[in-house]
Amino acid sequence: MSGSKSSDASFAHAASVPPEVASEHPLGLTVHTLPEAGGAMDAAQRTRHGRLKMLGVLLVCAAPVIASYFTYYVIRPEGRKNYGELIEPQRPMPAMAATTLEGVAGALVDLKGQWLLVSVADSQCDTDCQKHLYLQRQLRESVGREKDRVDWVWLVTDDKAPPAALEPALKQAQVRRVDEAALAQWLAPAEGQALRDHIYVVDPMGHWMMRFPARMDAAGAAKAKKDLERLLRASASWDEAGRPRKP
Repeated sequence: MSGSKSSDASFAHAASVPPEVASEHPLGLTVHTLPEAGGAMDAAQRTRHGRLKMLGVLLVCAAPVIASYFTYYVIRPEGRKNYGELIEPQRPMPAMAATTLEGVAGALVDLKGQWLLVSVADSQCDTDCQKHLYLQRQLRESVGREKDRVDWVWLVTDDKAPPAALEPALKQAQVRRVDEAALAQWLAPAEGQALRDHIYVVDPMGHWMMRFPARMDAAGAAKAKKDLERLLRASASWDEAGRPRKP
């Protein structure tokens, strides 16, 4: 009986020990407070809504560009045929060095922000090269008041000086010296042609998107003008004249 009373007393003592003391027992268990399910769901919903709003803003900003290219590339009137060859997928302008004839160092991407009519040749600029430069200038002038949205560009592939006779004609051009091997990773001729045989079209975002046929003549330039005018109309809602100022 005395043993039974002793056991009862021990049990009663253990039951009376406060939870803080009991938790120090090696076999004690601690139950941590769990977050409320409703709060976690609210936080997840807020995050999701924030992402959807951000996506919506991006879509609104990009909508004019997307619409203009959709109009040009997809919604085409029956029977319309481009003179220039569309480049699909378009090729973004590379981050490569480009130096002016005066030796001012820069980058090719400095030319972004305008529609570009681009030709490529060495500094000696033979008859075909001079014809391209003439047609580039004429194409730009032919679009009238929209010409301020277009630049004509000559990319020189060596480090020699061009003929002095060309200097007056190049005052309105953008002339840059570039590495020909690096340039060939961006622009490309049609099969069987050389890089210098074409005039290339680059959009204001720096994407090479069209290539006119090799050794284009005056009759071809009249057809190229129609392509250029369509591009300018399609991009009128988002493209403005002049390059954006650097911050």
